[in-house]
Parts: sequence; C-alpha cells; structure tokens
Amino acid sequence: MTEWGGVGAAYEASYASLCAETGDDLSAAFGRAGGRSLLDVGAGTGRLAARLATDGWQVTACEPEASMREIVAREHPRLRVVDGGLPELPFGDDAFDVVTANFVLNHVDDPRRCAGELARVARHAVAATIWSRSPSWFWADVRDRAVIDVPAPEQLPPEKDFVRTADGFGVMLTEGGWASVDVHEKTWTWWVDPAALWLSAEGGVAGAGRLYRGLDAAERHRFRAAFDTLCAELVVDGLVPLEHTAAIAVGR
Repeated sequence: MTEWGGVGAAYEASYASLCAETGDDLSAAFGRAGGRSLLDVGAGTGRLAARLATDGWQVTACEPEASMREIVAREHPRLRVVDGGLPELPFGDDAFDVVTANFVLNHVDDPRRCAGELARVARHAVAATIWSRSPSWFWADVRDRAVIDVPAPEQLPPEKDFVRTADGFGVMLTEGGWASVDVHEKTWTWWVDPAALWLSAEGGVAGAGRLYRGLDAAERHRFRAAFDTLCAELVVDGLVPLEHTAAIAVGR
C-alpha cells in the first residue's frame, strides 16, 4: 500500500475534508443505521467515521498509520479506533453489518484481494470509493510548470491493476467477490485555501508530497513558485476551486 507514514497532521489540514465529501452518499447507500455496526477501513483521521456515527451507526475506525490514529483519538474521542489495515483485517468473518473503504482501494497492491477482504468481514453490505478524477491533475500542472523531470509513476502489474473508471471499478469489485455491485459517480468542486493545499505537499501527503520531499533546494523553489502562480490564476475569493470525481460502489 502507498506509504502514509507520519503525514496525519498534514492530511487532516488538507485532503481530509475533501475525502469526507462522500459521507452523504455512503450513508444513503446503507439506509437507516438503527444502531447497526459499521467498519470504516483506512479511516484516516476519522472524519468519515465520525460523520457516520452521527447517523446512529456503531462505528469502528480501522487505520494502520499511527499519526492518523492519534488525530482520531484527539478529535473524535468517542470513536472506537483499531490499528489494522488491508490486505488482512484483524476481524472475523461477517464481523460488521456494513463495511466502508473510502479512497483506499486505489492505493493497495492487490485491489481484488483487498476487495474480497472487505466483503469477508461484512455481514450485509460493503462500499468503497476511488478517484475517477483525482487531485493529481493539479499537481501535474505544477510539476510541468516547474520543469521537473520525474520518472513515470509506478504502476501495478497488469494482472493486478484495473481501469480507474466507474465501469472498471465495478468489474474489479465483481472479480474480487462482491455481489450485486452498483457504481455511480459524484463530481464536486473542492474550495480549498492555498495554504492548506500547500501543507499537503510540504507535509508529504500522497504523490505530490512524496515528489516534493524528493526534490533538491532549487527544484523545491521552482515547485513552490509554480504552485503560487497556478493558485493565483485559479483563486476566487481567496480559495482555489478544484473539481474532482469519485466512483462510489456498493455491494450486497
């Protein structure tokens, strides 16, 4: 799985709010909570788990990264949080009524195996999301403007990878053992403070953060200058509007 070591604070200050935008869709997909149990796999800093808990779910947040779990404990002290993650979850078969994995399967080494593991611990329903159009387009523009030559990103082996579209996501989940898979897309605009967006890069979050941390001083200077220029072109009333699309899948 993609490395997220030590990035909890930077993630919480930046992309946590973006990723939690699927909360209403996931809640609607599962129907009334009625005190049923829900496992949120790859819970990050706990925003989605806390959102679902307010709907009456008995939520367990499962997160392997310590810096994320520390924020869950501090910001959402009523949540149960467990150290664990894909590809092997520390729970028995059918342990939870429903299971979620929000923007997790796009980071794992074996998506089908991990999809099957989510289904294994779900008694009634399972849901997952990936990016159809991710935040990477913004950072690719910054990189190109800064004239930074980087190697092609690592790809999964063809037999492990899948097409990162709604249809491709649905096919992969079916191959991973999900039944009655329904996938839809959600597109929205994330209005983000440039300072928060920069924290994600400087703090090492995701691909842009790993790229920035690997640059030398001159390259970092060009990268920051390109970032500031692009933000100045896009900013509206102090915020940068970035459009994203998620594929949201539910299996029964």
